[in-house]
Amino acid sequence: MAIRRFPLLGKSAALAGVVIALNLALQTVGGIVAEREGRLREAERSVAASLASAQTLVGPVIERDCSEAWEATQGEGKDRKTVTERRHFKLSATPATLDVKGDVAIEPRYRGIFKVNGYVLKARLVAAWSDGATLVPEAQHLGSRLHCDAPVMFVALGDSRGVRSAAMQIDGAVVPVLAGTQHASHPRGFHADVAESFAGARRPLRAEIGVELVGTGELAFAPVGDSTRVTLASDWPHPSFAGRFLPIERQVGETGFTARWQLNALATTAPQTAAIGAPACRLRDSGVDEVSPREDGRRTACVEIFGVAFMDPVSPYVLADRATKYGLLFIALTFVGVGAVEVMRRLRVHPIQYLLVGSGVAVFFLLLVSLSEHVPFAIAYLAAAAACTSLLTFYGSFVLRSSRAGALFGAGVAVLYGALYALLQLEQTALLLGSIMLFAVLAGIMVATRRIDWYGLFERIRAPGGVPVTETATPQ
Repeated sequence: MAIRRFPLLGKSAALAGVVIALNLALQTVGGIVAEREGRLREAERSVAASLASAQTLVGPVIERDCSEAWEATQGEGKDRKTVTERRHFKLSATPATLDVKGDVAIEPRYRGIFKVNGYVLKARLVAAWSDGATLVPEAQHLGSRLHCDAPVMFVALGDSRGVRSAAMQIDGAVVPVLAGTQHASHPRGFHADVAESFAGARRPLRAEIGVELVGTGELAFAPVGDSTRVTLASDWPHPSFAGRFLPIERQVGETGFTARWQLNALATTAPQTAAIGAPACRLRDSGVDEVSPREDGRRTACVEIFGVAFMDPVSPYVLADRATKYGLLFIALTFVGVGAVEVMRRLRVHPIQYLLVGSGVAVFFLLLVSLSEHVPFAIAYLAAAAACTSLLTFYGSFVLRSSRAGALFGAGVAVLYGALYALLQLEQTALLLGSIMLFAVLAGIMVATRRIDWYGLFERIRAPGGVPVTETATPQ
């Protein structure tokens, strides 16, 4: 029989089958992690649908609806007649300066066991216009009649359901805040009437707006002023700044962050695109280009934005997914350690025992996912690692036929779990730490086996009876 004649080849094939089976088990665990993360995304969408979605503030912008009517002749001869034609258009005035100061407090919401980060923004917007010259209509037809409604000042939002309160002052006078923006591209938000005398006036206008706004996920602003300054502070320690512009100053600590943006009209097209009524870009897409996809697949100009996403980089599912990707490597390192002891101590470890040891390593990742849904990730990791290390230490003492060898084996497994936790926490240097760890393992194996006569060892394995097993007392 080939297997009896070449026992090493048969065992290698069996171990290869064990590794394949364990790899399939790890893929199943990875699928469970992906499924649970998908349910977390469903919970986020559910909270956004019930509370408010991501918020994008565009404005304040002053706008007025105008129309032009003129007489035109149609037809010839006896069919010739005079008809009245009209065109409708909007006039807009973006502020010369816009100063925004906001404080963001994170308010977590829950859907079952899933936590979703909601936030409350308390912001003060101060905008100033140098004059109302751009609000004066110009006739395009001789003898036409022009008519314009009174100008309104609007602030557009991503989701108006999130407005808890809003107040506006124009030139120091409190004005009523009305729902909606009266703008087709920015239907959600609020507005207030502006004195009609400001249209064409050569005087400045100042507006102060206070708003308390609820949202989830992301918060963005559009730099619609010729000069725009935005200062944002929050108690969230893991901001992800995104959009077309990054803050010029930022401080991120364990208790939160502060960030400041400063832009002018030379650096952004937002004042122009806001004036023509373009929709706001998406926060994630606007860092790529200045266009936004439409329903028909075409791409149109959009208002550039910037802001912050309140992401959770230590999400248990993200960390569990990263841990699972190291699963096969950890199983391989565990097998290498068992194999080294098997060779050096002249022991025989059956492939089924390898399978059970590998299963003990693999089940750790399933324990980690399930526990991290109910307790903090660090505690879940410690509990899963302690349980699996204890199990492998107990089983290893019988596989290796020595309590001391089992304890050393368990200590090695504990070191592997500790190294994995370090890899998860040090994302930026994970590759460096992983490379050093593999090098250390390889160096240790080479040093430990440097005096082994591999030819002589394989000859003894192929000899009748194989390698004699060293009998030791079974640990009690």
